[in-house]
Amino acid sequence: MASEFVFAFLDCEFGGLDPELHDITEIGIILTDYRLVELGERQWRVKARPERISEEAAQIFGYDEKLWASAPPLRQVLQEVVDMLPENRVVVPAGQNVRMDVMFLELGFKSCKMPYPFDYHVIDLATLFYAWSLVTGEQLAALSLRQAATAAGLLEGGSVAHRALEDARLTLNCFRHYIGRLVPRDLCDVVPLASSTTAAQAGSSTKS
Repeated sequence: MASEFVFAFLDCEFGGLDPELHDITEIGIILTDYRLVELGERQWRVKARPERISEEAAQIFGYDEKLWASAPPLRQVLQEVVDMLPENRVVVPAGQNVRMDVMFLELGFKSCKMPYPFDYHVIDLATLFYAWSLVTGEQLAALSLRQAATAAGLLEGGSVAHRALEDARLTLNCFRHYIGRLVPRDLCDVVPLASSTTAAQAGSSTKS
């Protein structure tokens, strides 16, 4: 049943883009029910090895070795993530390019010898943003969070703060914005080739 689903709108910051070479440095999660009603939120800095943080990544999320010195280790943070999740519910990860976050989290849970607590399905903003562009006929320059939030009028100055919880919240707000604007249209106005192909197939089947 739909009511059994809980969504974890999450965002992680990393020391780079390769989970084999870089560490998770920050995790932000907003839990919602299937209607996107919020159930709770948390954010963690995660102790990371300086040698596994690239200079480029450090600049993007504002890494400061002094700030991260007192951050808890990954195992403790992941346990607190598990403790945050409701029992007996399917918790589906949701976010922008959330497969990247999932890839790091899966490896993190595996390295800590902990069961992975999230469902294998994911809900991604990029897919919703693309669907909205088809329905409205908008041309997209990119499928990024920056682009989605700017098109939704949710950004001031056109910038995205690269902090985990802030990005998770911006993603959730984008979800709410675009779901509320998916107005039904005739399919041939959205995907004319697919519609004409379907019609042709239907016509040929009636002749046989």
